[in-house]
Amino acid sequence: MMFYALIGEDAPDSLETRLAARPAHVARLVALKDEGRLLLAGPCPAIDAPDPGPAGFSGSLIVAEFASLADAEAWMAADPYVTEGVFARTTVKPFKKVLP
Repeated sequence: MMFYALIGEDAPDSLETRLAARPAHVARLVALKDEGRLLLAGPCPAIDAPDPGPAGFSGSLIVAEFASLADAEAWMAADPYVTEGVFARTTVKPFKKVLP
């Protein structure tokens, strides 16, 4: 097992879709957390504010443990933010935690 960074970049005007898909997306993250595999997860506000309001988000970052790059890619491909069209682009790559 090793960590992978899963990065999603939001499609333009996808805030409404993001909010609708969020419960299913968060449920998958909670499952990773409950398995002890989630290092961190969260969205990137589109503006310099913790609550961007109608500006929405530019994407999300998840760092979690998977058995392989292929497994991490498959997990990302099945995420509601991908299947519902929130993310226009995704990147999955190995991540080595150094600090803290």
